[in-house]
Amino acid sequence: MSVNLFKPARAFVATAFFAVVASLGLSSPVAAETAWKPSGPVNVVMHTKPGGTADIFIRTLAQSLEPMIGQPVVVVNAPGAGGATQMAHVRQAKPDGLTIGINTMTHFTSMLTNLKGTFSVDDFSWIASTQEDPIIYFVRADSDIKSLPDLVAKAKASSGTVNIGGFGPVGSMQHLGTAMLESAADVKFNWVGFDSTPDIMTALLGGHVDVGVSNLGPTAPFFESKRIIGLGVLGEKRLDGLPDVPTFGEAGYEVDTSWVQVRGVFGPKDMPLELQQQIADTIHEAMKAKTYQDYARSTGVIDSTLGPKEYDAFVRDVSKIASKQLEAARLLQ
Repeated sequence: MSVNLFKPARAFVATAFFAVVASLGLSSPVAAETAWKPSGPVNVVMHTKPGGTADIFIRTLAQSLEPMIGQPVVVVNAPGAGGATQMAHVRQAKPDGLTIGINTMTHFTSMLTNLKGTFSVDDFSWIASTQEDPIIYFVRADSDIKSLPDLVAKAKASSGTVNIGGFGPVGSMQHLGTAMLESAADVKFNWVGFDSTPDIMTALLGGHVDVGVSNLGPTAPFFESKRIIGLGVLGEKRLDGLPDVPTFGEAGYEVDTSWVQVRGVFGPKDMPLELQQQIADTIHEAMKAKTYQDYARSTGVIDSTLGPKEYDAFVRDVSKIASKQLEAARLLQ
């Protein structure tokens, strides 16, 4: 039976998105008098090493964003401590728009688990949503695992010794997706958390984990060179870039297929709402560039364009849903 805890939040996203488009006219270029005009270089602090999915996102966006704001975009990679290094950097910055960060679903689950009591959603300004991105499971091309049923059969035969490597600790977005598969298939895996997709790929190709989890963007070259093969997509439909890889549902495992990766932009607490709106509008306009759209369509990500009021409401709503997912996985104390 499919348990779709995430669907209310996604419905909220869609409704809010169209409301924002209608009320703010985001289909038109950002008006010059309201455009974001930072007074110096903009530091974008990342929770990952270079080469990860979120890192590729901001470096691609910077190509169209920099000419619009007239300032360089400096990507600051600050991985470690399950995202705490990045979040501490952003929290202590001045709320002047010169320091912002990229967040994912794991930020919300971490504030409920390993970073509970250290950070909360009230410590930050939630500026804009930018992407939704389903996760995929994959193996080395020479693996004896060729499909999700093969993976489940091996897990049942080996009593939980199949190693699955993905981003973040237990309780991260990708770990919760794996926990959903465990529940649907009545098996146990051994979760191995990493700080970036390149680390996951190194471990997989080196034979240190059996299965990798990530998004299509940073793994596409490995699929194209036929060094890895896909097992399944945790999403409602197949990815255009991997049309032969089935969804979990098609493979026979009914999970919450709307549990997808979300990326957005956040900043220090108390950033003026007018400045947040300027940043959101400018970033969303930069996402319309051909270079960005070519990247987004080739990697299967879906544009998301909530502004600050709507994204803050979404963050609080999805945090409640994440809490339910963590409770279902018995990861909340």
